[in-house]
Amino acid sequence: MGIRLGDNQYGKAEVRLVHIDRGTDVHRIKDISVTSQLRGDFDAVHVEGDNANCVPTDTQKNTVYALAKENNGVGAIEDFALLLARHFVDEHDCVEGARQEIEEYGWDRIDTADGPHDHSFVRRGGETRTTVVTKDGDQEWVVSGLDGLTVLKSTGSEFHGYPKTKYTTLKETTDRILATDVTARWRYVGTDGIAWDKAYASVRAILLETFATTHSLALQQTLYAMGTAVLEAHPEIAEVKFSMPNNHHFLVDLSPFGLDNPNEVFFAADRPYGKIEATVERDDAPDAGRAWETVPGFV
Repeated sequence: MGIRLGDNQYGKAEVRLVHIDRGTDVHRIKDISVTSQLRGDFDAVHVEGDNANCVPTDTQKNTVYALAKENNGVGAIEDFALLLARHFVDEHDCVEGARQEIEEYGWDRIDTADGPHDHSFVRRGGETRTTVVTKDGDQEWVVSGLDGLTVLKSTGSEFHGYPKTKYTTLKETTDRILATDVTARWRYVGTDGIAWDKAYASVRAILLETFATTHSLALQQTLYAMGTAVLEAHPEIAEVKFSMPNNHHFLVDLSPFGLDNPNEVFFAADRPYGKIEATVERDDAPDAGRAWETVPGFV
């Protein structure tokens, strides 16, 4: 029986970096977590313990901090991830490819009686901006997205007409709460000439508006409408992948207390929950290559 080393990559995970832009009296904050991983000629280090081609994970960590300084900040996380990937591949002959994943945590200026404060901030809720840049030789892919975009609509949602079995207890409804935590990833076509920050803001706004304005007959239908709206507005995006739980809200039976409950008082259940996942894609989208190989959790 022969044994050999399969696909592999290694690096430094969750390098926390906060950059303060002090160029003016009104400071700007960039708060990110970087996971850097490299692929290449690493057989010897795995099989023989020969570290001649092993770029230390500590070096990868230090490179994140150094390039943030040399680059005068982070900028759009897609640009910074591409900068890191290109640096590692160009700097080391043994490195053939790189994976750079970045999460960005948002901060807002604290409002005071005199307006937004120049250098005091409050952390936003659970929403996180993400990107995964994959570089394989000369090929590059960018998959960006967001996690934890929590949304709810108090009406404008129905669910009925589904199959009934002897185990079905769910009642049909023409008026329900629809709530979810949107996790979305979208793959860009190429890496040149894209205004990453502007594109992200636009996609986020489209997702929110479509969720709000789509009269929903199922969370699946709403998901598809959200993806379709993004692709129609952004030709530079090839596909959008979603993972969206159905955060159930059940009407509380108040009749034992002699009270009516006309869709006003609900129990918000945290588990179990429906989990809806799907990809909305262009039929002429270019091949994804290795773009999704290391983006877990999506169909």
